[in-house]
Amino acid sequence: MLETDARERVIVAIDCGRERALELADALSGHACWLKVGMTLFYAEGPAIVREIRERGFKVFLDLKLHDIPHQVRGAAEAAASTGADLLTVHGLGAGPMMAAAVEGAAAAAGDGERAKVIAVTVLTSMDQQALDSIGVDAPVADEADRLARLARDNGIDGVVCSPQEATRMRELLGEDALIVTPGVRPAGAALGDQSRVATPAAAIAGGASHIVVGRPITSADDPVAAFEAIVAELVEQA
Repeated sequence: MLETDARERVIVAIDCGRERALELADALSGHACWLKVGMTLFYAEGPAIVREIRERGFKVFLDLKLHDIPHQVRGAAEAAASTGADLLTVHGLGAGPMMAAAVEGAAAAAGDGERAKVIAVTVLTSMDQQALDSIGVDAPVADEADRLARLARDNGIDGVVCSPQEATRMRELLGEDALIVTPGVRPAGAALGDQSRVATPAAAIAGGASHIVVGRPITSADDPVAAFEAIVAELVEQA
């Protein structure tokens, strides 16, 4: 894998306050291509934080996991895409009409331009079989991820968010062009935190992921840039 390709595949999750987020953005400028803005940061700072990050030259993965009635999700997706975000998330559990509405909202924001991509969360990487059972989902984790991925595909969604452990199956199911974004990525030796289904960066990419999301192993490192570059080096070396 070329170094430029490796950089494009790593999304750095900056789940923190504005000051720290922009500090990380400035440090990673020229190194990373993508930053992820999640609920913590977006709910505190609003659409302006997406624009500030975009102005620094990054692509933005706006990870709000929309899940509501189709009318609300269409409007929310349009508003989210209007910030300049490149990639949005919805919950696959919201069902087909809701996911289709999210794509419609993103398209409305784009006008004649290229719309933001929309991907569906299958099973959160913090969840294991016991967690699924506790909410009444009796299917094995892999089967539930498959079912939601098919539903997303059939309703115009551009790909999925899934565990690295499901990436290979998602690639087989959704084809070469689908976005397969895998959180739960931890470099060897890193703490798992609240993640249950994890893999190393190289294993996730080899398994079929188009992009990997890495947060605390980079953002909490003594030297975030060095931590990011170590992941890039791993991807280049093991491709």
